[in-house]
Amino acid sequence: MKKVGLVMRKIQFAEAHGPRIYADRLKALCGEFGVDIIFISPERHVSEYDHLPGYEHEKGDLVNYDIVLDKIEKEKIDHVIYTVSGFTFLKMFIKNSVLFPHSFPDPALTGYEMMKPFYSIVDKAIVQTEFLKREFRTKFAVDDVTVIPIGFDERLAEKYFDPAQIVDNRVLWIGRDEENRQPALVLEYARQNPDKEVYMVFGGERYRESVKKYNVPDNVKIKFALTQDEIFSLMNTAKVYWNCSKFDTFAMPLTEALAMGKIIVKPSHPCYDHINSRHAFSGNENNWFELVNMALASPTKFSQDNRQHAFEKFSSAVMKQGYKQFFDKWLGNRGDGPAAS
Repeated sequence: MKKVGLVMRKIQFAEAHGPRIYADRLKALCGEFGVDIIFISPERHVSEYDHLPGYEHEKGDLVNYDIVLDKIEKEKIDHVIYTVSGFTFLKMFIKNSVLFPHSFPDPALTGYEMMKPFYSIVDKAIVQTEFLKREFRTKFAVDDVTVIPIGFDERLAEKYFDPAQIVDNRVLWIGRDEENRQPALVLEYARQNPDKEVYMVFGGERYRESVKKYNVPDNVKIKFALTQDEIFSLMNTAKVYWNCSKFDTFAMPLTEALAMGKIIVKPSHPCYDHINSRHAFSGNENNWFELVNMALASPTKFSQDNRQHAFEKFSSAVMKQGYKQFFDKWLGNRGDGPAAS
């Protein structure tokens, strides 16, 4: 099997949300067609929460290059996918390096100014949406960009789909305790709508402590670091899935919610344009509460249209085919090993 390195931060491998799920899925799918995805991360990270002043986010990655390069050399890897732009300098050492961004320098995101210099030296990328492909081209003049979705697990979407278990007043939100995700907005919705049942799922155990700062209404139930089985089981019971983030590069739970036939309420930002099925409604802070309540009041209990759209566009089968085509072309260029130092 041909080895390909997947470089992520230690904390991203450690937590049960988007990056880790992507990594596991990529490894499993690529193994089916002869590509061995090798997980690589620094043994250390800058601080418990990766936010030590002066070394947060991408800046923190720079102090870890020695560890990452040592692991790449030990595994004799000459093709690398890196998911954090702070590792862009890998291309100085590994000619065949491609960025799959877990974040993007958009003004809606904290630290976007700090990210921009790293993106200015990216020359090849894989993204999940056509929107991000356009952003790479228009903002950073990167034309070598391949769009491959992070496919949801069809097995789980079949196993847990049971419309009889839907609770008519239940709203589900999945995210992190970060300003961009706007969890305070969800709590305010619950406060103003005490007759609604709101589930909030936070991706990492680290948020168990940070959410204590909120005044949580009685009609909110909070969960942490659920497994994929637990996510799909809970999602099946909700009528509405609500995403109110300012910006997303992954938005994995949105495609999973589509696959489970949920009625979707999402932001009007163009990064969510791919979530465009019949029962997916776009809004903003001025009308989100009304949209969520209208969706809950809809006589449509679940959306077969949303489910069909997800299976056609965002399944793991679609992801597998995308990566197979990408690797057939990328890995076929034998002889392009580590750049001369």
